[in-house]
Amino acid sequence: MSNDENLTIKQQREKRRAEKVAALKAKQAREKRRNLIAIGSAVVGALAVIAIVVSIVVTSAQPEVDPADIDIAGLETFEGLEPAHVEGVVDYEQSPPAGGPHNPAWLNCGIYEQEVTPENAVHSLEHGAAWVTYNPAEVTEDELNALRDEMPSTYVILSPIDGLEAPVVASAWGYQVQLDGVDDPRLDDFLTKYRLSPDAPEPGALCSGAIDGPGKIA
Repeated sequence: MSNDENLTIKQQREKRRAEKVAALKAKQAREKRRNLIAIGSAVVGALAVIAIVVSIVVTSAQPEVDPADIDIAGLETFEGLEPAHVEGVVDYEQSPPAGGPHNPAWLNCGIYEQEVTPENAVHSLEHGAAWVTYNPAEVTEDELNALRDEMPSTYVILSPIDGLEAPVVASAWGYQVQLDGVDDPRLDDFLTKYRLSPDAPEPGALCSGAIDGPGKIA
């Protein structure tokens, strides 16, 4: 005999009513959980969309760096440099030179592990190249590797010069700065401002297809 048969009709009705109420509450609880999950997912999705929109707005709002606005401490400028083609050795006032008379053949841009002929390198400066030189006695192997990795792929020459007055010197046509080391932030500023600068006599002219200096590795 079941337990229900021992109950009065009224008790049986109350039990069934209680069971229905419990089932209804359980159903309502499940629906509430589903709604909370759906709302949470919608909020997360909305926040993700907002984050993407904000990122796009912030990124697009950031102005591009105008090279003309870059100030470089310690920058030297040289005016009146004559871009004449000459044969033989030129007695430059700077070492390395930052422009002036030069050999008719330009030096192919790239990375060199030996000193290059200044007269050829100056011709490359005429074409808008930047020339980064370093004192091998003041730059470690790890620093040199880091410096090589930092160089742009085009319109730059990297080469050593024994006895250089600074650990690193960056030159372009009419401009030069002595740097404290390979990690000097002014190097990146200099390359941004003066590599392929319109101040060069022939910016964008070829920096390849002429002659390689000794010790070219890239």
